[in-house]
Amino acid sequence: MQNVYTVRQINAYIHSMFTQDVVLRNLYMKGEVSNCKYHTSGHIYFSLKDESGSISCVMFASARKGLAFGMKNGQQVIVLGNINVYERDGTYQLYAAQILLDGAGLLYEKFEALKAELEEMGMFDPLYKKPIARFVKKLGVVTAPTGAAVRDIIQISKRRNPGIEIILCPALVQGEGAKESIVQGIRMLESKQVDVIIVGRGGGSIEDLWAFNEENVACAIFNCRVPVISAVGHETDTTIADFVADLRAPTPSAAAELAVPRIDEILGLLDGYQTEFRQQIHWKIQEMRQEQKKMELKLRLIHPRSQLDQKRQYLADLEDDMRGSMEQKILEKRHRYQLYLEKMKGLSPLKKLEQGFAYVADEQGHRLTSVEQTSKGEELTAGSVQKCLKKGRRRIMETEKEPELEELFEQLEEVTGKMEEKDTSLEESFALYQKGMELLKTCKDKIDRIEKTDPGREWRDT
Repeated sequence: MQNVYTVRQINAYIHSMFTQDVVLRNLYMKGEVSNCKYHTSGHIYFSLKDESGSISCVMFASARKGLAFGMKNGQQVIVLGNINVYERDGTYQLYAAQILLDGAGLLYEKFEALKAELEEMGMFDPLYKKPIARFVKKLGVVTAPTGAAVRDIIQISKRRNPGIEIILCPALVQGEGAKESIVQGIRMLESKQVDVIIVGRGGGSIEDLWAFNEENVACAIFNCRVPVISAVGHETDTTIADFVADLRAPTPSAAAELAVPRIDEILGLLDGYQTEFRQQIHWKIQEMRQEQKKMELKLRLIHPRSQLDQKRQYLADLEDDMRGSMEQKILEKRHRYQLYLEKMKGLSPLKKLEQGFAYVADEQGHRLTSVEQTSKGEELTAGSVQKCLKKGRRRIMETEKEPELEELFEQLEEVTGKMEEKDTSLEESFALYQKGMELLKTCKDKIDRIEKTDPGREWRDT
Protein backbone atom coordinates (compact mmCIF):
# COMPACT_ATOMS: atom_id res chain seq x y z
CA MET A 1 0.00 0.00 0.00
CA GLN A 2 1.40 3.37 -0.98
CA ASN A 3 1.88 6.28 1.50
CA VAL A 4 -1.36 7.66 2.93
CA TYR A 5 -1.53 11.40 3.76
CA THR A 6 -3.94 13.22 5.90
CA VAL A 7 -6.03 16.12 4.65
CA ARG A 8 -4.06 18.48 6.83
CA GLN A 9 -0.78 17.33 5.34
CA ILE A 10 -2.01 17.83 1.81
CA ASN A 11 -3.46 21.24 2.59
CA ALA A 12 -0.22 22.24 4.27
CA TYR A 13 1.76 21.07 1.23
CA ILE A 14 -0.44 23.03 -1.12
CA HIS A 15 -0.12 26.05 1.15
CA SER A 16 3.64 25.84 0.98
CA MET A 17 3.49 25.60 -2.81
CA PHE A 18 1.36 28.78 -3.00
CA THR A 19 3.71 30.53 -0.59
CA GLN A 20 6.81 29.71 -2.61
CA ASP A 21 5.27 30.80 -5.90
CA VAL A 22 6.35 34.41 -6.49
CA VAL A 23 3.75 34.88 -9.19
CA LEU A 24 1.01 34.63 -6.59
CA ARG A 25 2.59 37.30 -4.37
CA ASN A 26 1.91 41.07 -4.69
CA LEU A 27 -0.22 40.70 -7.77
CA TYR A 28 -2.96 42.95 -9.15
CA MET A 29 -6.30 41.39 -10.02
CA LYS A 30 -9.32 43.20 -11.41
CA GLY A 31 -12.91 42.13 -11.55
CA GLU A 32 -16.42 42.82 -10.36
CA VAL A 33 -17.28 42.78 -6.64
CA SER A 34 -19.95 40.25 -5.58
CA ASN A 35 -21.11 38.71 -2.29
CA CYS A 36 -19.59 41.64 -0.37
CA LYS A 37 -20.02 41.36 3.41
CA TYR A 38 -18.66 43.55 6.23
CA HIS A 39 -17.97 41.35 9.26
CA THR A 40 -18.42 42.61 12.82
CA SER A 41 -14.71 41.99 13.31
CA GLY A 42 -13.96 44.65 10.70
CA HIS A 43 -12.94 42.19 7.97
CA ILE A 44 -14.43 42.45 4.49
CA TYR A 45 -15.35 39.23 2.68
CA PHE A 46 -16.21 39.37 -1.03
CA SER A 47 -15.76 37.59 -4.36
CA LEU A 48 -14.03 38.93 -7.43
CA LYS A 49 -15.51 37.73 -10.71
CA ASP A 50 -15.42 38.27 -14.43
CA GLU A 51 -17.23 36.64 -17.34
CA SER A 52 -15.27 33.36 -16.96
CA GLY A 53 -15.05 32.74 -13.21
CA SER A 54 -14.69 34.05 -9.62
CA ILE A 55 -12.29 33.92 -6.68
CA SER A 56 -12.89 34.39 -2.97
CA CYS A 57 -11.26 37.41 -1.38
CA VAL A 58 -10.78 38.84 2.10
CA MET A 59 -9.48 42.17 3.38
CA PHE A 60 -8.59 42.07 7.04
CA ALA A 61 -9.43 44.99 9.31
CA SER A 62 -5.75 45.90 9.64
CA ALA A 63 -5.56 46.57 5.89
CA ARG A 64 -8.75 48.70 5.64
CA LYS A 65 -6.89 51.94 6.46
CA GLY A 66 -5.94 52.25 2.81
CA LEU A 67 -9.51 51.78 1.56
CA ALA A 68 -10.75 55.14 0.24
CA PHE A 69 -14.34 54.09 -0.59
CA GLY A 70 -17.13 51.83 0.53
CA MET A 71 -17.22 48.37 -1.07
CA LYS A 72 -20.44 47.51 -2.90
CA ASN A 73 -21.54 44.72 -5.20
CA GLY A 74 -21.11 45.46 -8.87
CA GLN A 75 -18.09 47.71 -8.50
CA GLN A 76 -15.20 47.22 -10.88
CA VAL A 77 -12.07 47.17 -8.74
CA ILE A 78 -8.37 46.39 -8.86
CA VAL A 79 -7.11 44.38 -5.89
CA LEU A 80 -3.49 44.19 -4.76
CA GLY A 81 -2.67 41.16 -2.61
CA ASN A 82 -1.41 37.57 -2.23
CA ILE A 83 -3.13 34.30 -3.18
CA ASN A 84 -2.81 31.59 -0.59
CA VAL A 85 -4.56 28.50 0.79
CA TYR A 86 -6.80 28.47 3.82
CA GLU A 87 -5.64 25.15 5.27
CA ARG A 88 -8.72 24.38 7.34
CA ASP A 89 -11.10 24.38 4.37
CA GLY A 90 -8.58 23.54 1.69
CA THR A 91 -9.64 26.57 -0.35
CA TYR A 92 -7.52 29.25 -1.85
CA GLN A 93 -8.41 32.94 -1.79
CA LEU A 94 -7.01 36.38 -2.45
CA TYR A 95 -5.78 38.20 0.64
CA ALA A 96 -6.28 41.89 -0.29
CA ALA A 97 -3.81 44.53 0.89
CA GLN A 98 -5.19 47.41 -1.24
CA ILE A 99 -8.33 47.92 -3.29
CA LEU A 100 -8.78 50.59 -5.99
CA LEU A 101 -11.71 51.35 -8.19
CA ASP A 102 -11.01 50.12 -11.68
CA GLY A 103 -10.39 52.94 -14.16
CA ALA A 104 -10.24 55.51 -11.47
CA GLY A 105 -8.07 53.41 -9.29
CA LEU A 106 -4.77 54.80 -10.51
CA LEU A 107 -6.14 58.32 -10.26
CA TYR A 108 -7.16 57.72 -6.67
CA GLU A 109 -3.70 56.44 -5.92
CA LYS A 110 -2.22 59.54 -7.49
CA PHE A 111 -4.73 61.71 -5.58
CA GLU A 112 -3.77 60.21 -2.23
CA ALA A 113 -0.06 60.55 -2.96
CA LEU A 114 -0.36 64.26 -3.88
CA LYS A 115 -2.64 64.90 -0.93
CA ALA A 116 -0.12 63.38 1.48
CA GLU A 117 2.73 65.39 -0.10
CA LEU A 118 0.92 68.74 0.08
CA GLU A 119 -0.27 68.07 3.60
CA GLU A 120 3.29 67.37 4.67
CA MET A 121 4.32 70.69 3.11
CA GLY A 122 1.76 72.43 5.34
CA MET A 123 -0.49 73.70 2.53
CA PHE A 124 -3.57 72.40 4.36
CA ASP A 125 -2.62 74.04 7.67
CA PRO A 126 -5.40 76.29 9.04
CA LEU A 127 -2.66 78.72 10.00
CA TYR A 128 -2.41 79.82 6.37
CA LYS A 129 -6.15 80.15 5.76
CA LYS A 130 -7.12 83.74 4.92
CA PRO A 131 -10.41 85.04 6.31
CA ILE A 132 -13.22 85.76 3.88
CA ALA A 133 -14.12 89.44 3.67
CA ARG A 134 -17.28 90.24 5.61
CA PHE A 135 -18.53 92.78 3.09
CA VAL A 136 -17.75 91.69 -0.45
CA LYS A 137 -18.15 94.40 -3.08
CA LYS A 138 -16.25 92.75 -5.93
CA LEU A 139 -16.59 88.99 -6.51
CA GLY A 140 -14.31 87.00 -8.83
CA VAL A 141 -15.43 83.68 -10.37
CA VAL A 142 -13.26 81.10 -12.15
CA THR A 143 -15.46 78.52 -13.88
CA ALA A 144 -16.90 77.49 -17.22
CA PRO A 145 -18.77 80.36 -18.93
CA THR A 146 -21.78 78.10 -19.49
CA GLY A 147 -23.52 75.60 -17.29
CA ALA A 148 -25.46 75.46 -14.08
CA ALA A 149 -22.53 76.42 -11.85
CA VAL A 150 -22.00 79.95 -13.19
CA ARG A 151 -25.74 80.59 -13.43
CA ASP A 152 -26.26 79.56 -9.82
CA ILE A 153 -23.40 81.74 -8.60
CA ILE A 154 -24.61 84.85 -10.47
CA GLN A 155 -28.29 84.35 -9.59
CA ILE A 156 -27.71 83.78 -5.87
CA SER A 157 -25.14 86.58 -5.57
CA LYS A 158 -27.43 89.15 -7.22
CA ARG A 159 -30.40 88.02 -5.17
CA ARG A 160 -28.45 88.43 -1.93
CA ASN A 161 -26.88 91.75 -2.93
CA PRO A 162 -28.08 93.41 -6.16
CA GLY A 163 -25.24 95.94 -6.01
CA ILE A 164 -22.40 93.43 -6.02
CA GLU A 165 -19.88 93.49 -8.88
CA ILE A 166 -19.13 90.07 -10.40
CA ILE A 167 -16.07 89.52 -12.58
CA LEU A 168 -16.21 86.21 -14.47
CA CYS A 169 -13.02 84.68 -15.79
CA PRO A 170 -14.04 81.90 -18.22
CA ALA A 171 -11.92 78.79 -17.85
CA LEU A 172 -11.72 75.20 -18.97
CA VAL A 173 -12.70 72.98 -16.07
CA GLN A 174 -11.88 69.56 -17.59
CA GLY A 175 -9.83 68.00 -20.29
CA GLU A 176 -6.59 69.12 -21.85
CA GLY A 177 -5.45 72.61 -20.88
CA ALA A 178 -7.90 72.84 -17.98
CA LYS A 179 -5.32 73.21 -15.21
CA GLU A 180 -3.47 75.99 -17.07
CA SER A 181 -6.76 77.80 -17.71
CA ILE A 182 -7.74 77.65 -14.03
CA VAL A 183 -4.34 78.94 -12.87
CA GLN A 184 -4.49 81.82 -15.37
CA GLY A 185 -7.98 82.77 -14.19
CA ILE A 186 -6.92 82.87 -10.52
CA ARG A 187 -3.94 85.10 -11.27
CA MET A 188 -5.98 87.43 -13.49
CA LEU A 189 -8.65 87.97 -10.83
CA GLU A 190 -5.95 88.51 -8.22
CA SER A 191 -4.64 91.42 -10.32
CA LYS A 192 -8.18 92.88 -10.51
CA GLN A 193 -8.08 93.23 -6.71
CA VAL A 194 -11.35 91.43 -6.10
CA ASP A 195 -12.44 90.79 -2.51
CA VAL A 196 -12.86 87.01 -2.88
CA ILE A 197 -12.51 84.38 -5.64
CA ILE A 198 -14.80 81.39 -6.22
CA VAL A 199 -13.11 78.53 -8.08
CA GLY A 200 -15.31 75.61 -9.05
CA ARG A 201 -17.59 73.66 -11.35
CA GLY A 202 -20.43 71.19 -11.19
CA GLY A 203 -20.03 67.58 -10.12
CA GLY A 204 -18.68 64.68 -12.12
CA SER A 205 -16.44 61.68 -12.03
CA ILE A 206 -12.93 61.78 -10.69
CA GLU A 207 -11.68 62.01 -14.25
CA ASP A 208 -13.92 65.04 -14.88
CA LEU A 209 -12.75 66.77 -11.70
CA TRP A 210 -9.10 65.90 -12.09
CA ALA A 211 -8.04 69.43 -13.14
CA PHE A 212 -8.76 70.51 -9.55
CA ASN A 213 -6.43 67.78 -8.25
CA GLU A 214 -3.39 69.10 -10.11
CA GLU A 215 -0.43 70.38 -8.11
CA ASN A 216 -0.05 73.66 -10.03
CA VAL A 217 -3.72 74.52 -9.40
CA ALA A 218 -3.23 73.81 -5.70
CA CYS A 219 -0.13 76.05 -5.62
CA ALA A 220 -1.96 78.87 -7.42
CA ILE A 221 -4.76 78.76 -4.82
CA PHE A 222 -2.32 78.58 -1.91
CA ASN A 223 -0.16 81.49 -3.15
CA CYS A 224 -3.09 83.74 -4.09
CA ARG A 225 -3.22 86.88 -1.94
CA VAL A 226 -7.00 87.01 -2.32
CA PRO A 227 -9.11 84.56 -0.27
CA VAL A 228 -10.27 81.62 -2.40
CA ILE A 229 -13.46 79.59 -1.96
CA SER A 230 -13.39 76.13 -3.54
CA ALA A 231 -16.73 74.97 -4.95
CA VAL A 232 -15.98 71.81 -6.90
CA GLY A 233 -18.65 69.16 -7.53
CA HIS A 234 -21.28 68.13 -5.04
CA GLU A 235 -21.16 67.40 -1.37
CA THR A 236 -19.68 63.93 -1.89
CA ASP A 237 -16.90 65.15 -4.17
CA THR A 238 -13.61 66.25 -2.58
CA THR A 239 -10.58 67.55 -4.48
CA ILE A 240 -7.12 68.81 -3.61
CA ALA A 241 -8.40 72.32 -4.28
CA ASP A 242 -10.88 71.88 -1.43
CA PHE A 243 -8.06 71.18 1.04
CA VAL A 244 -5.86 74.06 -0.12
CA ALA A 245 -8.58 76.72 -0.44
CA ASP A 246 -9.26 79.17 2.37
CA LEU A 247 -12.84 77.94 2.53
CA ARG A 248 -14.59 74.92 1.03
CA ALA A 249 -18.18 75.08 -0.19
CA PRO A 250 -20.05 71.84 -0.96
CA THR A 251 -21.61 73.33 -4.11
CA PRO A 252 -21.24 76.47 -6.29
CA SER A 253 -24.56 77.72 -4.92
CA ALA A 254 -23.29 77.33 -1.37
CA ALA A 255 -20.11 79.20 -2.35
CA ALA A 256 -22.16 82.20 -3.49
CA GLU A 257 -24.06 82.21 -0.20
CA LEU A 258 -20.82 82.05 1.80
CA ALA A 259 -19.14 84.80 -0.21
CA VAL A 260 -21.98 87.32 -0.59
CA PRO A 261 -23.86 88.51 2.52
CA ARG A 262 -27.54 89.42 2.28
CA ILE A 263 -28.15 93.12 1.76
CA ASP A 264 -30.80 93.21 4.49
CA GLU A 265 -28.31 91.64 6.90
CA ILE A 266 -25.78 94.31 5.97
CA LEU A 267 -28.32 97.09 6.50
CA GLY A 268 -29.37 95.57 9.82
CA LEU A 269 -25.75 95.35 10.87
CA LEU A 270 -25.16 98.96 9.86
CA ASP A 271 -28.20 100.03 11.87
CA GLY A 272 -26.76 98.19 14.84
CA TYR A 273 -23.41 99.90 14.36
CA GLN A 274 -25.14 103.26 14.07
CA THR A 275 -27.02 102.69 17.32
CA GLU A 276 -23.86 101.54 19.04
CA PHE A 277 -21.92 104.54 17.74
CA ARG A 278 -24.59 106.90 19.02
CA GLN A 279 -24.49 105.27 22.42
CA GLN A 280 -20.71 105.45 22.47
CA ILE A 281 -20.81 109.13 21.50
CA HIS A 282 -23.47 109.82 24.15
CA TRP A 283 -21.41 108.06 26.82
CA LYS A 284 -18.30 109.90 25.67
CA ILE A 285 -20.08 113.25 25.86
CA GLN A 286 -21.35 112.43 29.34
CA GLU A 287 -17.87 111.40 30.36
CA MET A 288 -16.41 114.65 29.01
CA ARG A 289 -19.11 116.67 30.79
CA GLN A 290 -18.22 115.00 34.07
CA GLU A 291 -14.56 115.70 33.41
CA GLN A 292 -15.39 119.34 32.60
CA LYS A 293 -17.28 119.69 35.89
CA LYS A 294 -14.35 118.21 37.79
CA MET A 295 -11.94 120.63 36.13
CA GLU A 296 -14.28 123.55 36.82
CA LEU A 297 -14.44 122.62 40.50
CA LYS A 298 -10.69 122.20 40.58
CA LEU A 299 -10.18 125.65 39.03
CA ARG A 300 -12.50 127.15 41.59
CA LEU A 301 -10.49 125.61 44.38
CA ILE A 302 -7.18 126.85 43.01
CA HIS A 303 -8.48 130.30 41.92
CA PRO A 304 -6.39 133.18 43.39
CA ARG A 305 -9.53 134.73 44.91
CA SER A 306 -10.23 131.52 46.81
CA GLN A 307 -6.66 131.41 47.98
CA LEU A 308 -6.86 135.04 49.07
CA ASP A 309 -10.03 134.33 51.04
CA GLN A 310 -8.31 131.44 52.73
CA LYS A 311 -5.31 133.60 53.54
CA ARG A 312 -7.57 136.33 54.95
CA GLN A 313 -9.32 133.79 57.13
CA TYR A 314 -5.97 132.42 58.24
CA LEU A 315 -4.73 135.92 59.16
CA ALA A 316 -7.96 136.64 61.03
CA ASP A 317 -7.46 133.45 63.02
CA LEU A 318 -3.87 134.44 63.74
CA GLU A 319 -5.08 137.88 64.88
CA ASP A 320 -7.55 136.29 67.28
CA ASP A 321 -4.86 133.98 68.58
CA MET A 322 -2.44 136.86 69.06
CA ARG A 323 -5.09 139.01 70.74
CA GLY A 324 -6.00 136.15 73.05
CA SER A 325 -2.36 135.49 73.82
CA MET A 326 -1.75 139.19 74.50
CA GLU A 327 -4.73 139.49 76.81
CA GLN A 328 -3.61 136.37 78.64
CA LYS A 329 -0.13 137.79 78.92
CA ILE A 330 -1.40 141.10 80.32
CA LEU A 331 -3.60 139.24 82.76
CA GLU A 332 -0.64 137.22 83.93
CA LYS A 333 1.49 140.35 84.36
CA ARG A 334 -1.26 142.10 86.34
CA HIS A 335 -1.59 139.09 88.55
CA ARG A 336 2.13 139.05 89.08
CA TYR A 337 2.05 142.78 89.82
CA GLN A 338 -0.62 142.28 92.46
CA LEU A 339 1.40 139.54 94.05
CA TYR A 340 4.46 141.76 94.34
CA LEU A 341 2.32 144.64 95.58
CA GLU A 342 0.87 142.58 98.36
CA LYS A 343 4.27 141.22 99.13
CA MET A 344 5.74 144.74 99.37
CA LYS A 345 2.93 145.80 101.68
CA GLY A 346 3.82 142.95 103.96
CA LEU A 347 7.51 143.86 103.93
CA SER A 348 6.97 147.66 104.32
CA PRO A 349 9.26 149.39 106.96
CA LEU A 350 6.77 152.28 107.29
CA LYS A 351 5.28 150.76 110.35
CA LYS A 352 8.62 151.13 112.14
CA LEU A 353 9.02 154.71 110.93
CA GLU A 354 5.62 155.66 112.20
CA GLN A 355 6.89 154.87 115.74
CA GLY A 356 8.93 158.21 115.90
CA PHE A 357 11.80 157.69 113.60
CA ALA A 358 12.71 160.33 111.00
CA TYR A 359 14.07 160.06 107.58
CA VAL A 360 17.12 162.29 106.98
CA ALA A 361 18.66 162.95 103.59
CA ASP A 362 21.28 165.28 102.07
CA GLU A 363 20.76 167.72 99.27
CA GLN A 364 21.04 164.91 96.65
CA GLY A 365 18.41 162.86 98.44
CA HIS A 366 20.83 160.30 99.86
CA ARG A 367 19.73 158.85 103.12
CA LEU A 368 21.93 159.76 106.15
CA THR A 369 22.36 157.29 108.97
CA SER A 370 25.29 158.83 110.89
CA VAL A 371 26.65 162.28 111.83
CA GLU A 372 29.92 161.42 110.12
CA GLN A 373 28.08 161.50 106.81
CA THR A 374 27.39 165.25 107.09
CA SER A 375 29.57 168.33 106.78
CA LYS A 376 29.38 171.83 108.18
CA GLY A 377 26.94 174.07 106.36
CA GLU A 378 25.31 171.17 104.44
CA GLU A 379 21.54 171.44 104.09
CA LEU A 380 19.72 168.38 105.33
CA THR A 381 16.19 167.28 104.70
CA ALA A 382 14.11 165.66 107.41
CA GLY A 383 10.50 164.91 106.87
CA SER A 384 7.88 162.37 106.32
CA VAL A 385 8.53 159.17 104.59
CA GLN A 386 6.12 160.03 101.73
CA LYS A 387 8.02 163.27 101.00
CA CYS A 388 11.32 161.49 100.89
CA LEU A 389 9.90 158.76 98.72
CA LYS A 390 8.57 161.28 96.19
CA LYS A 391 11.93 163.00 96.01
CA GLY A 392 13.72 159.70 95.54
CA ARG A 393 11.20 158.60 92.92
CA ARG A 394 11.72 161.77 90.86
CA ARG A 395 15.44 161.24 91.02
CA ILE A 396 15.17 157.65 89.86
CA MET A 397 12.82 158.46 86.99
CA GLU A 398 15.01 161.36 85.85
CA THR A 399 18.27 159.49 85.91
CA GLU A 400 17.38 155.95 84.95
CA LYS A 401 16.15 154.57 81.62
CA GLU A 402 12.85 152.73 81.79
CA PRO A 403 13.58 149.01 81.72
CA GLU A 404 11.52 146.23 80.12
CA LEU A 405 8.63 144.71 82.02
CA GLU A 406 10.37 141.38 82.55
CA GLU A 407 13.44 143.22 83.87
CA LEU A 408 11.23 145.11 86.34
CA PHE A 409 9.76 141.87 87.61
CA GLU A 410 13.22 140.39 87.99
CA GLN A 411 14.29 143.43 90.00
CA LEU A 412 11.17 143.16 92.19
CA GLU A 413 11.98 139.50 92.78
CA GLU A 414 15.49 140.47 93.82
CA VAL A 415 14.27 143.30 96.11
CA THR A 416 11.68 141.19 97.90
CA GLY A 417 14.18 138.40 98.29
CA LYS A 418 16.64 140.70 100.05
CA MET A 419 13.93 142.21 102.26
CA GLU A 420 12.95 138.73 103.42
CA GLU A 421 16.45 137.98 104.56
CA LYS A 422 16.88 138.13 108.41
CA ASP A 423 20.20 139.89 108.20
CA THR A 424 18.73 142.89 106.36
CA SER A 425 18.69 146.01 108.63
CA LEU A 426 15.89 148.50 108.94
CA GLU A 427 17.76 151.04 106.91
CA GLU A 428 18.45 148.56 104.16
CA SER A 429 14.83 147.42 104.25
CA PHE A 430 13.66 151.01 103.87
CA ALA A 431 15.89 151.55 100.86
CA LEU A 432 14.77 148.30 99.31
CA TYR A 433 11.16 149.19 100.02
CA GLN A 434 11.59 152.56 98.36
CA LYS A 435 13.10 150.87 95.32
CA GLY A 436 10.39 148.20 95.22
CA MET A 437 7.59 150.78 95.31
CA GLU A 438 9.14 152.64 92.47
CA LEU A 439 9.42 149.41 90.50
CA LEU A 440 5.76 148.57 91.21
CA LYS A 441 4.67 152.01 90.01
CA THR A 442 6.67 151.58 86.84
CA CYS A 443 5.21 148.11 86.24
CA LYS A 444 1.64 149.35 86.71
CA ASP A 445 2.12 152.24 84.31
CA LYS A 446 3.70 150.01 81.72
CA ILE A 447 0.94 147.43 81.92
CA ASP A 448 -1.73 150.12 81.59
CA ARG A 449 -0.10 151.52 78.48
CA ILE A 450 0.19 148.14 76.87
CA GLU A 451 -3.42 147.29 77.59
CA LYS A 452 -4.70 150.54 76.15
CA THR A 453 -2.87 149.83 72.87
CA ASP A 454 -4.88 147.65 70.39
CA PRO A 455 -2.30 145.52 68.55
CA GLY A 456 -4.79 144.64 65.77
CA ARG A 457 -6.20 148.10 65.05
CA GLU A 458 -3.68 149.03 62.39
CA TRP A 459 -4.13 145.70 60.57
CA ARG A 460 -7.92 145.91 60.57
CA ASP A 461 -7.82 149.42 59.21
CA THR A 462 -5.84 148.16 56.20
